[in-house]
Amino acid sequence: MSVPVLTFFNNKGGVGKTSLVYHLSSMFSELGLKVVAVDLDAQANLTAAYLDEDKLENLWEQQSGPTTLYRAIEPLTRVGDIEEPSLVEVAPQLHLVPGDVALASFEDTLSEAWPASMGDNNLYRPFRILSSFWQIAQMAASQVEADIILVDVGPNLGAINRSVLIASDYVAIPLGADLFSLQGLKNLGPTLRSWRNLWKKRLDNWKSPAFELPQGRMNPLGYILQQHSVRLSRPVKAYDKWVNRMPAVYHDSVLQDSTIAVTPAEDVECLATLKHYRSLIPMGQETRKPIFKLTPADGAIGSHAQAVVDAYRDFKQLAEKLLERMKTTKSSLGTP
Repeated sequence: MSVPVLTFFNNKGGVGKTSLVYHLSSMFSELGLKVVAVDLDAQANLTAAYLDEDKLENLWEQQSGPTTLYRAIEPLTRVGDIEEPSLVEVAPQLHLVPGDVALASFEDTLSEAWPASMGDNNLYRPFRILSSFWQIAQMAASQVEADIILVDVGPNLGAINRSVLIASDYVAIPLGADLFSLQGLKNLGPTLRSWRNLWKKRLDNWKSPAFELPQGRMNPLGYILQQHSVRLSRPVKAYDKWVNRMPAVYHDSVLQDSTIAVTPAEDVECLATLKHYRSLIPMGQETRKPIFKLTPADGAIGSHAQAVVDAYRDFKQLAEKLLERMKTTKSSLGTP
């Protein structure tokens, strides 16, 4: 049985995807789960958040071995096959499949495999390529007996992200309170439905039991509003304008239901509205810790100490809500 894959996805950048994966991976492990975090953003920001430059250089410059996710799938660009990925332990119950800026070069390989997977000839290679991200994630999870896989991706609708979403059982959508996030949300719903339907056609075309394939469920769990796009010079009225339009657009674009527009606070699909925690962010980056694990020794004293407590509460509530949504969605679909 495969390990569930949760991807944080929005084709609009700057909405906090990497920060969410970074903090929630840690929080899930705090809640007793074994977690594998997978960096599938070609900018490798999640990997950079976990590892310092010396470790990164060692991973990227090493001449042999599957030290990064791309290194594990790179043989597919020649005549080889997927290799077992190397994991980095970042905490006792949290492991990372490191990203790699070289991943961008895999885009063309994925693009070529997409139409080939609907052919009549040998489909082993195109399906091996298209499912490679899922295969790697499941191999990694098997190594450490993980309970959940969290995935970070870049902000686009290209071939890499299409294969990431094919590999995803669940999708959580981070949003900023601005026009750009609103427009991105309008595109995201139809794109997910299109990818899901097109992958189903390919699954129907797959006749070989050679290896297991992801089902491409992409079940939306809800959206997460990030407050960090609010500027001091920006009127609260302008912020509220965009925030209060999010529920109606989400229900229409992603869920295709006719729910009457409400505010995020009243919308069951809004998983959380996260504060920015501006003062804690630099401390967390400096110490390479989630902000809710900062201590007085890290500089979290006075009001900062209370902000750490608040951050822990917020991320714990969000993690628990995500787990509950995953459980409910799985039950409603009747999946094993």
